Amino acid sequence: MGVPKKHTTKSQRDQRRQHIFLRPSTLTPCPRCGRPKLPHTVCKNCGYYKGAEVLNVLAKLEKKERKKREKEIKEKEKEGEETKKERPLTLEELSKKKF
Repeated sequence: MGVPKKHTTKSQRDQRRQHIFLRPSTLTPCPRCGRPKLPHTVCKNCGYYKGAEVLNVLAKLEKKERKKREKEIKEKEKEGEETKKERPLTLEELSKKKF
């Protein structure tokens, strides 16, 4: 067994260990339903990945849960359509707008 030639101080030990920690997982919002999900994975709420349906999430649910989930999805789609309808203001409109 090896024997250290010099004593390792608390400072040296702690500086070596300062990079050893857990990082929180990064979550990104799903572009379809808006729920947080891991990047590069299928959304567990709506079953979509890159704009295509990969999992049929609604088939596995009971009747009450299916209706509730379909209602949530429709509401999210309506909100998305409303935000798309709003167009950015032109320079003339910005100059006329009072804050």
